[in-house]
Amino acid sequence: MTPQLIATATLGIDTSGPGFFDFTRDAARFLTEAGAGEGALFAYLRHTSASLVIQENADPDVQTDLVTALDRLAPADAGWVHDTEGPDDMPAHVKAMLTGVSLQLPVVGGVPALGTWQGIYLIEHRIRPHQREVMLQFAGCRAD
Repeated sequence: MTPQLIATATLGIDTSGPGFFDFTRDAARFLTEAGAGEGALFAYLRHTSASLVIQENADPDVQTDLVTALDRLAPADAGWVHDTEGPDDMPAHVKAMLTGVSLQLPVVGGVPALGTWQGIYLIEHRIRPHQREVMLQFAGCRAD
């Protein structure tokens, strides 16, 4: 089936250092403004030292523990060769590789079909604040 609607936007997300940045509402607003009905939402992060995930949105301790787990998997003091942009850069690239820079979500009735406790997050892996760009694209039917 050929989509009736393809809509694209770029979302800017300001980060304040390592951690999770929820953009679920921004994604839902994009779908509403696009007139989305049934289809798919694609999110793509245009960076290599941050990542995108769908994760629990109820208990912030989950996010704290996930940041700790990623730090254990890719510690800053692991003796990385690439350190041109600082000691946190190479670990950030590893964390982004592990978690990914793109997502796809079903859209039902014009909203992301997330579970009760799920949210859409950008994870910042660098120490200093950044301006990150997430490309959002919807492909599907128009809302009735």
